[in-house]
Amino acid sequence: MELFNSLIKDTQTLLKQGVPKAWPYAERDCWTDIGSSELVLQKDAAFELGASGKGSANYVLFTSSPELVDKDQVLLYGPDLKELKGDCDFARIVLLRVGVLADEDESVYRILKDIEFAKYHVYPEGYMVRMSPENYREQVRVSKTALRKGISFHSIGASYIKAYKKDPNVLNATVIFVTAPGYDYKAMKDLAKKSSEATNTLTTILEGLPTDCSVCSLKGICDEVEGMKELHFGVGDKGADKGHKH
Repeated sequence: MELFNSLIKDTQTLLKQGVPKAWPYAERDCWTDIGSSELVLQKDAAFELGASGKGSANYVLFTSSPELVDKDQVLLYGPDLKELKGDCDFARIVLLRVGVLADEDESVYRILKDIEFAKYHVYPEGYMVRMSPENYREQVRVSKTALRKGISFHSIGASYIKAYKKDPNVLNATVIFVTAPGYDYKAMKDLAKKSSEATNTLTTILEGLPTDCSVCSLKGICDEVEGMKELHFGVGDKGADKGHKH
């Protein structure tokens, strides 16, 4: 699954200006999960990550390359939760190395979506997540009580890794948090949009598309995401000897 490799490299380029704090994954480091969504009222909140008016992005990228994702870890670019003084910009980016996605049919799409949906089944105590998939944003309200108990991005990241690794297709997971000012959160949001379009396009490609780029509705995403065009034409060749017009 090399379709997202260019987006992973673009993400790494956006982050290269900083040196992250890094923690290896251990299940014992996970934050308390309460099993369902918790309502954190504004009066009980210490601050909000990715609040209205602040930069925000959330996306998941897949690869089969150990050169791009070779370990389970949490990375943090910017202040940790206990160091924040108020609302801030926020991005959560997940890089997943997956192992059994060689199938060239609609099952690939279903597997990727099942893995991605793991993020909706993480319920950290005192950490209320509000996602806006159509806007590729994530806002988090952190409670004062959770801060007093020692909540951190290390423990939150470990909780997400645990959820992702429940799927046997996930070999390694890197969870990245960004809270520092000065990063290009708009560019991250643009990458989130490309990632979503690439994943959603997979199922359409695998069902069969026009092989003439000039009449194909997906030409834009094929041009922008490295490997998409090759996948399109490769699937188009299955079972038939077709001519392609570039």
